[in-house]
Amino acid sequence: MKQAAIADGPELTVVDSTLMKRVFYAFAALALLSVAISLGGKWFGHAIAMAGYTDDTTVRRVVIGNNVISVPANFIRFDQARRDGVASRLDLYLRYPQMDGYSEAARDDFNHSEANRSIIFLSFEQQMMSRDMSGRFAPIYSALIVQPGVPGPGGTTVYGFNEKSGYLNEVLVVGKRAGKDPFVARCLSGPNAGQSLAPCERDVHVGDDLSLTYRFPKEFLGDWQALDAAMMAEAGRMLKTGH
Repeated sequence: MKQAAIADGPELTVVDSTLMKRVFYAFAALALLSVAISLGGKWFGHAIAMAGYTDDTTVRRVVIGNNVISVPANFIRFDQARRDGVASRLDLYLRYPQMDGYSEAARDDFNHSEANRSIIFLSFEQQMMSRDMSGRFAPIYSALIVQPGVPGPGGTTVYGFNEKSGYLNEVLVVGKRAGKDPFVARCLSGPNAGQSLAPCERDVHVGDDLSLTYRFPKEFLGDWQALDAAMMAEAGRMLKTGH
């Protein structure tokens, strides 16, 4: 009777333990993949929103020649340059007059979504010329400009270049400084100026045989003294010579 009862009962199937392990690992892998996709999606979405910018304020130390430039990562324009080490050139950008790098609060300014432009682009590299732009005015630029100039913003004088100068669609902006070489900047003119985010540029010698070129909106010429002083002060904060 007992044998008959057992025979009539439900049939029990023994599941291979190896198969169960495979099923478990498969579900575990799917769970991990789901987490990875979620985290990756958040990271990728953040990366798209940053559009090449970073709000990382970690200070990077970049060596050019005999100079060490210490600057937060969110001042450095290109991702591959946001590291410590030796370089031949370093490209930066900052917001003026705040003198800060990229942040969520400054996103509209860095994306140039506002009518007022406020971003200055800076480049450090070893000197290629014995004189900076101010020092080149008397021996070089003065022979290439058309006299007389016309009054410009902030008490400057704006000169056109002659046809043989090679500076097409550019003007030279000169501001007198007592006891010093003049402030000198080259600016795009005509339609090119309106299309450029920073149509004016000036280079100055800083540090140990280092050249700083900064490009800026032409609207800043109205207070060129404060602009140039701010750029020199910022370079002084970033730079240390000898290492």
